[in-house]
Amino acid sequence: MNAKQIMKDGLFYQNPVLVQLLGMCSCMAVTTTLFNGLGMGLSVTAILICSNVVISLLRRLIPSKIRIAAYIVIIAGFVTMVDLLLQAFLPALSNSLGVFIPLIVVNCIILGRAEAFASKNGVAASALDGLFQGLGYTMVTVVMSVIRELLGNGTFGAGVFGDGIRLIPAGYPALLMILPFGGFLTLGCLIAFSQWALKKRQEKEGAK
Repeated sequence: MNAKQIMKDGLFYQNPVLVQLLGMCSCMAVTTTLFNGLGMGLSVTAILICSNVVISLLRRLIPSKIRIAAYIVIIAGFVTMVDLLLQAFLPALSNSLGVFIPLIVVNCIILGRAEAFASKNGVAASALDGLFQGLGYTMVTVVMSVIRELLGNGTFGAGVFGDGIRLIPAGYPALLMILPFGGFLTLGCLIAFSQWALKKRQEKEGAK
């Protein structure tokens, strides 16, 4: 197990959103405030870790013909736990994220890591993969939330710091940024930047 490589892949080289292009719907839908983006990212991370560990433990017991159905049942159990915990302890976040918490059951990131990694590797490696893939997803949702909230509402940290810290006077923000178009635009720019950065790194390593 190469923990350093798993970390690099999850955060950068195989980032689930920017490189693998998975889980983009929730990224664009919920990233209107830092509170939403951080809450969604941490929820996905917790479910990724737990589901990867359980699937890795059961990988030799699950028949290959029903593995996808089995993965969904396992993931659905953890999604239900997270959903109930949010309703109990963070009802504002639960209401804000709405249907996107239950939809984690069919999130391509969760199913993709179960099929591509957890079903083929040990428990420790699978837990690390879930952690860093989840943190890679969280990194994207947080960056998108900060950009969209700042440009669209003029604030930073709404929900985390009360109503947020106002950085742009009211009336000046581009409200379009907190609408669906803003999600598409922000995510597109981040993907383009990440691909450019990865290409530059590859060229640099090739020159060596």
